[in-house]
Amino acid sequence: MASHSLPEPVRQAAHEIHRADIVLGIPSYNNARTIAHVVRAAQAGLGKYFPQYKSVIVNSDGGSADGTREAALSCRVEDAHLLLLASPLLPVHRLSFPYHGIPGKGSAFRLVFQIAQALEAKVCAVVDADVRSITPEWIDLLVRPILHAGCDFVAPYYHRHKYDGTITNSIVYPLTRALYGLRVRQPIGGDFGVSARLTARYLERQDWETDVARYGIDIWMSTIAIAEGFRVCQSFLGAKLHDAKDPGSDLSAMLHQVVGSVFTLIEEYAPLWRSRTGSTSVDLFGFRYDVGLDPIPVNVERMLAAFRRGCEDLREVWALALQPATLAAVRDLGGQAPRQPRAFRLEDELWTSIVFDFACAHRRRPLERGLLLRSLTPLYLARVASFVLEVEDCFAEQVEERIERLCLCFERLKPRLVAQWDGARREQPAPARPATRRDEEHILEVQA
Repeated sequence: MASHSLPEPVRQAAHEIHRADIVLGIPSYNNARTIAHVVRAAQAGLGKYFPQYKSVIVNSDGGSADGTREAALSCRVEDAHLLLLASPLLPVHRLSFPYHGIPGKGSAFRLVFQIAQALEAKVCAVVDADVRSITPEWIDLLVRPILHAGCDFVAPYYHRHKYDGTITNSIVYPLTRALYGLRVRQPIGGDFGVSARLTARYLERQDWETDVARYGIDIWMSTIAIAEGFRVCQSFLGAKLHDAKDPGSDLSAMLHQVVGSVFTLIEEYAPLWRSRTGSTSVDLFGFRYDVGLDPIPVNVERMLAAFRRGCEDLREVWALALQPATLAAVRDLGGQAPRQPRAFRLEDELWTSIVFDFACAHRRRPLERGLLLRSLTPLYLARVASFVLEVEDCFAEQVEERIERLCLCFERLKPRLVAQWDGARREQPAPARPATRRDEEHILEVQA
């Protein structure tokens, strides 16, 4: 996108800088408490590892009211306390602008990509504004594979607490791996490196007014890179310490936007994924090591209560998405949950069938997509509750083995998805019907 399409203050700043080799974006919204640390780490990393390159740090802000932009521009890096391999030959420019468009992380990324393209940057990296564990080495690991190893997309590889990243572990990683055949462990990690040609591909897309503008951006970026044959790698960044929440708390908006983006991209790339089988590993840069992680409290009882309410109130909605055998198994499970909550298990094969059924329903029922995605929340919470109960006494390596088993289940059952996608006849097709106000009330009650 040409620089003249940028907002005037942004265009003027880009004109004054003229060109840059590296653009590092930090999207933010009310992150005054953490963004100064992120900016300092970014500037230190650029100065330490890329002193010969012209770099720009861009804070793309969503209208923060807590002084985030001021914190991003005013924080200082004390060079005397850094062990630099060489003195920076060029200064690191710092910019902060409000983005325009749909409020959300994706709109913030879009502005960063536009600036990177206007400055003809060789690489554009983005990092979250709330990451407390970022170090200068992160910048090296996100940028160097693109500058010096010919990669187009660098995905992060973290150690995370076993109860963190549940949307990734239960849906996004197993599904994208089974579909597209690459084991990108953190496809919605939030910290990425992108080449100039992939940045251009993102900007020429026409879906920036969808959930891509919100939480759907990370999986959108990852899927396009993987599906369209760009060279993808991962970099080990150590711990992911951020403002994590109980996975049973209100993550519904993120879940709907991320999963909705995944399902939409499944339809776009169906000719590609239908014929792929199995999965292969992806190059991993960086030295892997064990790290300490912040504990995350979870409320299993609350998650199971939401699932039970869903079984009582959302049967008709779930019947629009789930195959009859899957729906029957879900109902049976809902009846078991109150009797032995600590023994509750939503097994891998049933969970895989639920995700596949919803993916096909998303394609088959475009007018009811919002309703269906919202009704997925109590099923997702049931899976998370099951996972928490199963791994509560497990170490990190055992947890990863458990997630690997789920991924292999998705891969093994993929022919079932292909058959449904190609129009396999359902045993008892549910008639199409418009969503009612009572449907929406049920979902709100379940999620309360």
